[in-house]
Amino acid sequence: MTDTDREAALSEIRAAVAQLCARYGEDYWRKLDSGQGYPTEFVAEMTEAGFLGALIPEEYGGTGLGLLEACAILEEISRRGAHAGACHAQLYVMGVILRHGSAAQKAEWLPKIASGEIRLQSFGVTEPTTGTDTTALKTTARLEGDRWIVNGQKVWISRVQHSDLMVLLARTRPFDPKRKTEGLSAFLVDLREARGRGLEVRPIDAMINHHACELFFDDLAIPAENLIGEEGGGWPVILTGMNAERILIAAECVGDGRYFLDRASAYAKERVVFGRPIGANQGVAFPLARAHADVEAAALMVERAANLYEAGRPCGAEANMAKLLAAEASWKAGDAAMQTFGGFAFSKEYHVERKFRETRLYQIAPISTNLILSFLAEKVLGLPRSF
Repeated sequence: MTDTDREAALSEIRAAVAQLCARYGEDYWRKLDSGQGYPTEFVAEMTEAGFLGALIPEEYGGTGLGLLEACAILEEISRRGAHAGACHAQLYVMGVILRHGSAAQKAEWLPKIASGEIRLQSFGVTEPTTGTDTTALKTTARLEGDRWIVNGQKVWISRVQHSDLMVLLARTRPFDPKRKTEGLSAFLVDLREARGRGLEVRPIDAMINHHACELFFDDLAIPAENLIGEEGGGWPVILTGMNAERILIAAECVGDGRYFLDRASAYAKERVVFGRPIGANQGVAFPLARAHADVEAAALMVERAANLYEAGRPCGAEANMAKLLAAEASWKAGDAAMQTFGGFAFSKEYHVERKFRETRLYQIAPISTNLILSFLAEKVLGLPRSF
């Protein structure tokens, strides 16, 4: 496919997603936000349209698209005022199974995920005592016969109550400070069987409707065949998901940024104060123009990172830079939009405050800005390690 053909295909995807989102509207998302509801109908329709199976090869019932197309899907959801967090994990976790799953695991799960029979919406990594120090996690899994027995705790694990499967990272060998990334293993957990049988799920009451939960594992038994990749080799497995996650979340942020700019620019043209549109004032126009430049620059880094990922080339630096730049650009665009709308920005009727809360998350998750800067300083610039 030529670059021109692919760009045309991406435009068609964006148009189709926009059309689907238009059938719901922002009032739908405002109502869900106020009641911490899950967009079951929206997710089902996205699945039926093939968007949530975008990365699954056609031989398993998916649409066989690339990460760039997945980025376009999430970007457009966000741009239309919807909440992409309700369905994004199925795209970024998918790489774990596609690249590291066994033939049996792919044959068993991918067709069911593509059809919507089951949902893969959770990524169990973060823990309350270790946070982003992932290699120090304390959740353990020990092999007993044909089962892995899991004990430990996870926090800020989203959509567990609305997912059938979860990719879980646990330590299967004792921690070695000289080999921090060794001894970790990745597993596919069937949540339908795990709930109440060694897994307790506690929802977290949070400022955004992200369906985050705290998980407690008490001798949870996982079939041995649910190990993804090699025992003790879970770190590269999980990095596959993390790099895809950063790139796709960055695409969402680009969508958020464009949402804010679309809304604020339209409002600045029609809102008249002192006899002229407020957009005629440089104090209103310049922050929006600056935000536009930042969002477009971030979009280019997202595209670069996605292309590297698709080619199977190292993309850790680019994935992190895409997430850093896009998260900051969307936040600045949101701030400019809030200032443009003035007091009305705080009215839920205008929806801007909801999106403002949603995009703020990405300064912190799935990895904080400071951790990205630390990674770039050490791994890219060759500066001394700071911790």
